[in-house]
This record gives sequence, C-alpha cells and structure tokens, in this order.
Amino acid sequence: MREAAKLTNVTVSTTAAEAAHTRIEPGILYFGTPVVLLSTADQAGTANLAPMSSAFWLGWRGMLGLGAKSKTAQNLMRNRECVLNLPSDALAAAVDRLALTTGADPVPSRKYERGYRHEPDKFARAGLTPVGSETVRPPRVAECPVTMEAVVEAVHPLAEDDPKQRGGVLVFEVRVQRVHVHDDVRMPGTEDRIDPDRWRPLIMSFQKLYGLGPQVHPSTLAKIPERLYRGPDIERSRANENRFTNGSQR
Repeated sequence: MREAAKLTNVTVSTTAAEAAHTRIEPGILYFGTPVVLLSTADQAGTANLAPMSSAFWLGWRGMLGLGAKSKTAQNLMRNRECVLNLPSDALAAAVDRLALTTGADPVPSRKYERGYRHEPDKFARAGLTPVGSETVRPPRVAECPVTMEAVVEAVHPLAEDDPKQRGGVLVFEVRVQRVHVHDDVRMPGTEDRIDPDRWRPLIMSFQKLYGLGPQVHPSTLAKIPERLYRGPDIERSRANENRFTNGSQR
C-alpha cells in the first residue's frame, strides 16, 4: 500500500521499498571533513600544533570548532591568530602521532578521561618542521602542501541554549591573510589555482583517516570561473604585506 503527502512541488512517498532508512543515534557526526593542523602560540611565544577537523571555509573566511578548555582555544582567545596547515594523505602517520596529546597542562578532565597526555613540543612529536609566517606569530608546517595564515575576527559560542553544553565549545571565525602552497599542487598554467586532481587532502571520517579518491563525476559548478568567487578579503590581505618588515602589529 502506498501513501503520499503533497508538499510544494514534491510528492513524499512511503512504501516498503522506499523506506530504506533506519533511525540511529551516532555519538558523533563526522561524515568526512579535511584534517587541519592548527598552529597557535601561547603567551610566551611557544608554538602549539593541534589536529582538528571541525572546520569549513566560505571565501577567505573559516569556521573552526574547538573545545573551550583546549590549549588551542585559549591561545586563539589570547593572541587572535593562527595558521591552518592542511596535510596531504601522505602525512597521515605524522598527524596520528599527535592523537591523544594536548598542549594544556594540566590536561583538561574530559580529555584526561579519554587518555590524552600533555605534550610540550607537538612539532617534534609529529616529526614536522616549523617555518616562519609572514603576518602572524604561529609558525607554518613546512611539510603541509597548503598553509593559511589567519586572524580571529569573531568567536561564537555553541549550544548556548543547553545548560549542560553551554560554554563547552567555541566556534572561531577566522579571516585568512596568506595562502602558501607547494608548487606540485598548483594547476599548471595558472597563478592562483589549486589543481584538485593533484591535491590529496587527508580526510577524517568517524575518527578514521582516509585519502581522497579520484573525481567520480564531472561537476557543473566547475564551469563557473574561479575568479568570480574572489571576495574583498583577498584585497584586504594585501594591507599586511609588510607587517613584520615595518614593525607594525595587528
């Protein structure tokens, strides 16, 4: 027997063959996002490097979800700057060496319960190389094919409606000021484009690490010239061209 409900231009059907979904309650909803190695600096200038994957971008703005008590969140609140280092799938082992480590001392209770331990030198632990940035104090990761220097423009609390979660997670809105890439991920014949067939990001899906497979279908959106997406933050980033050479600070 078939039942149907009319919506605006849509027919919603419920037959045995079409009822293919089962209701579940997974503990996390990490269906697959790129891994970011987020570098920050504390009040003494010591660098911290934290893997995370709760991140997305719109233009030259990024949204980063972090536990409020984490060392990275504390550094971002204090210094308002960071580097978003994007590892390729070839760096999976280095990223995994940072698992269950934190720059916070003492270790926050929630992380301690999950087996985290304090690690004062994350770069050494991962076997990665810090290199100087142009517009921010935290270093970039030399081995990452993509690094983006950024500043914090706003901080948004998450789950403020729920007393049990209130204050636990912060979402940082960052504005990218510099994008650095390895030449082998650039699109041949262009100055400012990444070749998606060369760029192999490391993906986190339900706590496991994966690579990105080949393109599965031609994209209609790819017909839009990328230059049409260029926003005012790109021009704004050039205002900091000589930030360190002239001694000015943001």
